[in-house]
Order: sequence, then C-alpha cells, then structure tokens
Amino acid sequence: MKDFKVLKNSYYDSVTLMSTTVAIKKALNLKDLVMFMGTDMNKDMMDSVGLYDQVFDEATPNDLLLGAEMEEKNEDWAEQVIEQLSNKNKKQDNTDTVYKTISQAKEAKDSNIAIISVPGIYAANEAYKALENNMHVMLFSDNVSVEDEIALKDLAIKKDLLVMGPDCGTAIINGKGLCFANIVSKGNIGLVAASGTGLQEVTVIIDRFGGGITQAIGVGGRDLSEAVGGKMMLKSIDALNSDDQTEVIVLISKPPHKTVLDKIIKKLETVNKKVVVCLLDAIVDQNIDNVYFVSTLTEAGQKALELIGKKTPNLTELDHELKANIENEKDLKAKSQTKVKGLFCGGTLTAEALSVLRDDLKDITSNVAKKVDEKMKDPMKSNGHNLVDLGDDIFTQGKPHPMIEPTIRLDRILLEAKNPETSVILLDFELGLGSHDDPVGVTIDTMIEARQLAKNEGRHISFVAYVCGTDKDSQGLEKSEKQLRDQGVFVAKTNAHAALIAAAIVGGAV
Repeated sequence: MKDFKVLKNSYYDSVTLMSTTVAIKKALNLKDLVMFMGTDMNKDMMDSVGLYDQVFDEATPNDLLLGAEMEEKNEDWAEQVIEQLSNKNKKQDNTDTVYKTISQAKEAKDSNIAIISVPGIYAANEAYKALENNMHVMLFSDNVSVEDEIALKDLAIKKDLLVMGPDCGTAIINGKGLCFANIVSKGNIGLVAASGTGLQEVTVIIDRFGGGITQAIGVGGRDLSEAVGGKMMLKSIDALNSDDQTEVIVLISKPPHKTVLDKIIKKLETVNKKVVVCLLDAIVDQNIDNVYFVSTLTEAGQKALELIGKKTPNLTELDHELKANIENEKDLKAKSQTKVKGLFCGGTLTAEALSVLRDDLKDITSNVAKKVDEKMKDPMKSNGHNLVDLGDDIFTQGKPHPMIEPTIRLDRILLEAKNPETSVILLDFELGLGSHDDPVGVTIDTMIEARQLAKNEGRHISFVAYVCGTDKDSQGLEKSEKQLRDQGVFVAKTNAHAALIAAAIVGGAV
C-alpha cells in the first residue's frame, strides 16, 4: 500500500534528504520512500517514480513531501520518518550558532564564502545576497537558469569574487574541502575544474605521491558552454596566476565549446606559470611555452607532480605479476564472456574510461558519450561493452546520488552478473567528505552474490575497482583497498589503470 503526507513549513536541505532516504527506508522496513521539498520540479519527480498524490497539489516549496510504499499499513510511518530525520540532525548538531540569513552570518563571523544548497528557484537569489555581502559563492544547487548564472558570474567578476557553480560539487579552498572533496595535503599546485570527480581524481593522485594543493576551484559543468563563455574558468586562472603560493596550475574539463577553448588558449598565453591542461576528448593543436596538454586525469596528476620535482611510478602499467594474474583470470571464463560492464558513480571518471578504452574495445558505448555512435540507446539495458554513469538523472530521480548512497548500484551489479556476455564488472569508489561512510563495505556482499550467480551457470565474473581517496579520508584508502583485495578484486592505481586492466581481461589490445 502507498501513503502520502505533507508537512507544512518543514524545510530540510536536499543533501540531508538524499543522504538519509535509503537508511530510513531500511530502518522502517518500507518498500520505497521519497522525501522532497514541494517544488514543481520535485513534484514531477515524485510523479515519475509513482509516489505522487493529489494531496501534494497545493504544497509549497517550504513544505516537506513524503511518499511511502509499504507491505503493511502503518499509521505512524510519517512520524517515524521525521523522528529518524531529527535524530540525524541531532547527531550533526554542534556548538556552532545557526544563522537564519547570509547577512547575519557575514556580520557575526565576517565570513568570506557561502555554500548554497537550496532549491534552484531560490538559489540565485541567495547567491546574489552573498555576493552583495562580498562573499565568494559555492553554488551546490542545480536547476539555476543560464541567465542567472551569467548575471551572477558577471557580478562576481565586477566585485573580484568567485561563483563556483551552479551544480558545483567539489572544491578545496584554503585547505578546506567543500561538499564532495578528499582530504589532501597543502602544497603548491592549484587546480580549476568544470568536473567534480575529475577534480577529486587529480587531487588524490597529487597527494598520493608527495604533492599538495593551494586551491582546487570548481566552476560548474556549464561554465565552459558557449552561453556562459568560461567566465569562472578564466577568472580562476587569473586568481591562481597571481597567487604567490601556486607554482603549477592544472585545468580539468570535458571538451569546452570551441569559442570558449579559444578564450582559454588566449588566456594561457598570458600566464607566467607552468600549466597542465586536461580537456577530456578535446582536440587541441597548440604549442604554448610552459603549457602541457594531456589526455587523461592520470596524466594530469603525473605531469603536475613532475613539474614540482616529484617522481611517480608508471600509473597505467600492467606489470609482470598483474599480467600473470590476468591470464589466470582468462582461463576461468566461459566462451560467452567477452564484455566489460562499467558501473560508475563518477561522471567524469566514466568519460575518462571511455576515452581510454574506445580504441581497444571498438563497440563500446556509454551514457556520457558525446559521439552519436558511442551513445547508449538505453542506459537501463546492458548490451555490449558499456560504461554507465549511475549518477545520471535517469537513475537518480527520486533517489540519492550513488556517491552518497552506493547501495543503489547493487541491483545493477546483480543484473550484469546474470548476463552471459559479462566478463568484467568495472567499479569506482569515491571516498572523502560527502561520500558514504563505507562505500566498499556495503558493496562486498553483492559482489560475492554476483560471482555465485555466475558460478552457478558455469561462468566467472572478474571485478576491477578503483578507489578515489586518501588515507586521510575518514573511510581510509588502505582499508578500502584491502577489503577489495581480500575478495580477489583487481584494485587499480588510478581510474585509467582500472580501465586498462578491464580491457586486458577481455583481450583488448592494451
């Protein structure tokens, strides 16, 4: 049975609701649960997953909407949900004062940055308030109009401030990780990225081999579009170029619009520091002094380290021992097992894997692909070599992002294990602030079950995994990798390395 409740004037931010939905559903033994503020977009989302009722029609964006499906009638389920939410908030409470407005916080603390995570229809207004109070803005909210983004960034440039976002999930400012970020050492490398997991990947590689970060600035995925024109990417390059502590600058993005790429190239000609540029899948035919163009996130991290005098091992090498283990794995395969199935939480990591594998696995497709012939017809259906970004909107409607709640990936792992063509299941795990407290641990039992499902039919599933994190992260890199190795999982040095291992298992020409 289904039931629905509206809690008037009960505001909860989207991160809290996303991060607690699965845990509360499990704790209360509900078949399904959705929790959203009453915006029109959220109402549409609840309708799309079959948990909408006319009682929501008159709800306002300040009202909390609850929809549940349960096996047995439970009159008190909504009160139990709120109790669970309240307990969550109590655990997070500390002695800090809570301010009701940005102006109050600015006046009391003289803060210089505001992180905004409210429904998109309100986000721009709050960002304007922060800018008027001479605060940098990290705009975590999405569904902000392009017109508002342009106006906000123009105002920020006029006031010599940054607007990171909208839809910016990762930044490290003055050593402090914001939203989704890893805990890394301070150093002399500054980064600007229109990519969250791409920024995480490069910062953890830099940290792992003795480097450190001055600033890691996210600009939002739309910044390098033709309409926005790379306003914050260009502004951030200037900021890092004038920063005495930054010796090397790293730029990370998926391919920018041609007009924006031209602006970036022109800007780089004025920079007096060494710059590493990683624009995944972009074709750049330029020769600029002290500017190094690379094709993968792994190469970006390695080149940045090299430029500050740090040596790294070959991070994509398949050494003798690894090759021997791969050959042993091949001997366990049935003839039908020829395909790689990538199930990613990180969109940019998906894109990097695609760029690494397209030459070796000719028929590979992905839901992040830009090329028409590489685009998955239906991300819900497995067919051939597939790399699926499970953080795509089609998977997260009414559900938390898999970095917050990785259990939403588990059903897909079992589905791929039942497919006779599946040879390798390729996984990424993101550690750090904002991510699940044990993403590897909650996945292990499903991996064991998947292997058993295949074994019952005379097949053997290989798991290849990459853990994006550091041992300073609360989840622990070493601990997470050990959990995987103990289950016979191939654990890669980087995301690109993981892709190459997967290709080698199915006989790719690597």
